[in-house]
Amino acid sequence: MVKLNKIYTRTGDNGTTGLVSGPRRLKSDLRVDAYGAVDETNAFVGLARQHTADVADLDAILMRIQNDLFDLGADLATPDTGEKPEYEPLRIVASQVAWLETEIDRLNADLDPLRSFVLPAGSAASAALHVARTVARRAERQMVALAQIEAEIVSREAIAYINRLSDFLFVAARLANDKGRADVLWIPGKNR
Repeated sequence: MVKLNKIYTRTGDNGTTGLVSGPRRLKSDLRVDAYGAVDETNAFVGLARQHTADVADLDAILMRIQNDLFDLGADLATPDTGEKPEYEPLRIVASQVAWLETEIDRLNADLDPLRSFVLPAGSAASAALHVARTVARRAERQMVALAQIEAEIVSREAIAYINRLSDFLFVAARLANDKGRADVLWIPGKNR
C-alpha cells in the first residue's frame, strides 16, 4: 500500500522526477509525458463520473477504469529494463484489456446503429466522456512514440489497454446520449 506523509519533497525543483524504479528523468521526458497523459485521462474520467450516476451501471465501470488507469501509470513509471527487478512491478495484463472489450460489446449492443460520425456533444456526461476519450488518444500516441525509442519498452498490453479505453469511452459517450438516440451527428459540408 502506498503511504504519503509529505506531499512536497522539493526533489523536482530541478525539473526532474523520480520513476517508481528509482531513476530520475526530466519532467519533459516522453515517458513522463505518457504517464502524465494517462493521469489526465484519469482526471477527465473522474470529471465525467460527476454526470454518469444515472446512466445504467456506467459509474461503477468508470470507477474500475480509474483504478486500472493508476495501474497503467505505474506500469509506465516503472520502465522494463530487461533485467530482473528486485520486486514484481505492476503491469497491465491481458485480462484488463479483455474486460474492456467485454464491456464495449455489452454496452454497444444496446446502442442505435451509427449513421454518421458523432460530434463530441449532447449531454454533459457524453461531452465529458468525449473529452476523456480524446485525452486517452493523446496518451496512446505518446505511448506509441515512446515504444519507438530503442531503449524504451512499452508492453503490447499497455498500448492495447489505452487503445481499447478510448473505444470504450466513445461507446460510453453514446450510451450517455440516450443510447445513441440523442447523438449529435456530423453533417458533411453542412455550412458551406
